[in-house]
Amino acid sequence: MKTQHLTIKELTDAVGGGVTPRMVRHYHKLGLLPTVPRSRGNYRLYTEQDVRRLQRVMALKQQGFQLSHIRQLLDSHSEETPDSALITQLTQQYHSVIQQITRLRQTASALEGLLGRDRPCQTVQAEALAQLKQLDVDAQAGLGKLDRLWLDLDAQTTTHPESFAESLQHLLPDLSHYSEVTIHLLHQLVLACGDVSLVNSVQLSQGAIASVRDALTAGCTVITDVPVITAALDQTRLAHLGCSVKTLIDDPHITGVDEAEAAFWADKQWQQQLQEIPPGSVLVVGYAPSVLLKICQFIEQKQIQPALAIGMPIGFSHAPAAKRKLMTTDSPYITIQGSLGGGLLAAVTLNALVETLIEKPDCHCYLTRL
Repeated sequence: MKTQHLTIKELTDAVGGGVTPRMVRHYHKLGLLPTVPRSRGNYRLYTEQDVRRLQRVMALKQQGFQLSHIRQLLDSHSEETPDSALITQLTQQYHSVIQQITRLRQTASALEGLLGRDRPCQTVQAEALAQLKQLDVDAQAGLGKLDRLWLDLDAQTTTHPESFAESLQHLLPDLSHYSEVTIHLLHQLVLACGDVSLVNSVQLSQGAIASVRDALTAGCTVITDVPVITAALDQTRLAHLGCSVKTLIDDPHITGVDEAEAAFWADKQWQQQLQEIPPGSVLVVGYAPSVLLKICQFIEQKQIQPALAIGMPIGFSHAPAAKRKLMTTDSPYITIQGSLGGGLLAAVTLNALVETLIEKPDCHCYLTRL
């Protein structure tokens, strides 16, 4: 049977994602794409196998892998043991990325110091811009001048309390496509961690806000993974709504992520209790990734039906995996992508939702907007 061939234009159309013929030719030079046969007119001829290869290249590139590493990764013949040289190179790339993030964080902090000024500090903002224009930082002594400049400007902060709402308005991206309830939630999360970029990592399922408001109004059960989160919840407001709070791993000695993970694995009773939670409960997970993974498993098996799962455990392998798993379920969720999270952010999430429910019980903005 004759193989169906594609031209370079048909290849790029099949892959999509902004791939151009020029990029394909460059990938051939780098060895990312193998040599392919040519037509009588000297045009490259591609197959579906080339389409899949280029799709893999683009997917890995989008994840941040360097092109040289992508080639080694795709050409590796070992499926059982990782290439030690490649692992070393990926480790080096990781540390390089962390250094870039650190530099970008320093840049963001400097910009926040200028743009995040509230109204009483706007004269200081203008003064800072004027002085930065005149600053001579060619020598090390000049860098000291920069430090003194910030110290002088910071002195203005002792004259009045900070207006957080005004500062956030200057720094946050456009949130007009979110509902009023969701915007309040995002504001509270940013204020809890001090990182404006967090808003880009927060993920809410369609209907999550409506589901949790209905559950809270009905006096649902709130279940946390560890006592630290239970202590951070707004017990007074929850009691006003008639909601009870229970702790899954009810061990007061658990104060860290590793302890929560170990406890959950050490005693099967926690899994059994999780399996028996009432329908319509609100789950708040901020420590143990394995708890969230088990929740996802029980949801998929139709053994539990929570009104909302707030999944924000910390971790560098299991936690991101658990959050990705949560986002594939058909159950309402709120999560933070990647390794970011923690008990405080999980508790702040529920507290913000409870606050807006009590203060604005008749608000229905979330029903028509994300």
